[in-house]
Amino acid sequence: MFIEEDALLESPDYLQVSLAAALTLGFESGSFYRGAKLYCVNLLLTYGNGCRANCAYCGLSRSRKVGERFKDKSFIRVDWPIYALDRIVSALNSSFCSHVERVCVSMVTNPRACADTLTVVKKIRNHTPHLVSTLICPTIVKEGWLNELKELGCDKVGVAIDAATPELFDKLRGKGVKGPHKWSQYWKVVENSLEMFGTGNVGVHLIVGLGETESEMALVIQKIVDMGARVHLFSFFPEPLSPMENHPQPSIGQYRRIQLLSYLVSNGLTHFERLEFNELGQIIDYGLEAQQLEHHILKGTPFMTTGCPGKTLDVACNRPYSDCTPFQAYMGELRNFPFKPNNEDIAIIGKQVFDYSNKPAIPTIDRAEDFM
Repeated sequence: MFIEEDALLESPDYLQVSLAAALTLGFESGSFYRGAKLYCVNLLLTYGNGCRANCAYCGLSRSRKVGERFKDKSFIRVDWPIYALDRIVSALNSSFCSHVERVCVSMVTNPRACADTLTVVKKIRNHTPHLVSTLICPTIVKEGWLNELKELGCDKVGVAIDAATPELFDKLRGKGVKGPHKWSQYWKVVENSLEMFGTGNVGVHLIVGLGETESEMALVIQKIVDMGARVHLFSFFPEPLSPMENHPQPSIGQYRRIQLLSYLVSNGLTHFERLEFNELGQIIDYGLEAQQLEHHILKGTPFMTTGCPGKTLDVACNRPYSDCTPFQAYMGELRNFPFKPNNEDIAIIGKQVFDYSNKPAIPTIDRAEDFM
């Protein structure tokens, strides 16, 4: 049961907005640590009865009891306040967003989400100059819907498969948590999306650190690239009061190796068949000469956020500090750089790539007020 207030603040007329997007739109005051800028405004459909899925790691999971209302739940580490779509559109056309190149509309698993996504995409495309992406939910996508989405002007879609193996997917998103999602359906929609939107216009989200080995993650990355999709990489971050609230973040060494691997595979510089792993499934050889590998590490690019491009940017969806706290970033564990790493950053990264100790991540103390 949800209260009347929530019933009035639902999609498509209202949307949740990431904290980073709220700052960018001028709805909240503040700035990003190290002067980062957000180039993609992230929007989330919202309903009084919330998301019907129950993914073990997700802040929006129906079993996560953080308040009586869906809007009380955080997602990817931060709050998502609700604003009227009309107000969002007005802000997107203001000077606050002169640097923004893309808007992403994220679905939740709710029977109304498909129709409401089309409404929101149409309004943003018709009333703003920005490119529009959609993070879709394969469980509720019906035949013909992807075509409608494309006709309205959405140029790219994302599919959050998240887990690297069918066993992990089922355990964390399907039967293991009494959730509705199926591994086979998600990959089917990836294939359908590629047919509809074309090579390079579909992004597959993967979360490092859900319990997979590096070799398992490397294999699914190769599969995605071979299909013609893009890899959008995330580092697991524990959501308080979720079933995985005590699950550790992946070690920084694990995450850096997968970032580097994803970059190399995505750019055709290596292949899964050329990799070597140790007995723990960790990558110990990328199939490149040491000098070549060092060259790509020193560029810093492999360790930047991966996401949909903009009109001028290779990555517009750069999600500043979405999977680490500013405090962790300050201490040298900025998981996805929302800007190009500097020489000091690269010196630290170079050591992290070859750290096989699996030492725990820096504590997830949220010191945002000190660093934003």
